[in-house]
Amino acid sequence: MDDNTKRLFKVRKIQKHRKPKFKRADSHKYKRLDSNWRRPRGLQGKLRKHFKAKGSIAQVGYGSPAAVKGLHPSGYAEVLVCTVADLDNVNTAEEAIRIAAKVGGRKKAMIEEKAAELSIKVLNPTRGE
Repeated sequence: MDDNTKRLFKVRKIQKHRKPKFKRADSHKYKRLDSNWRRPRGLQGKLRKHFKAKGSIAQVGYGSPAAVKGLHPSGYAEVLVCTVADLDNVNTAEEAIRIAAKVGGRKKAMIEEKAAELSIKVLNPTRGE
């Protein structure tokens, strides 16, 4: 990983800590409204009108730098793997694998063994005891 990419990862980390939690308008008032973000569209909505006390709206400026957007902190792009055959399409220089949660123990061991042969980084290996 080059110096510029490392710098952008640090920038992303700082931005993520400064970013407010975007909550749905009036989600604190009603039990039926979940707190996950929905864009306010009501004509008289205070959040849509950017009243400061009503919270923040998700906007372009809160985003991560484009070069590191969606990347794992290790610098690799994540690829979800369910079978041993999926390892054939992985680019070892740029991608690391994450074994799907639905995969059982036996098949996960086979995938990890094959990944070790191909020198592919596994982001969620089984714990060695």
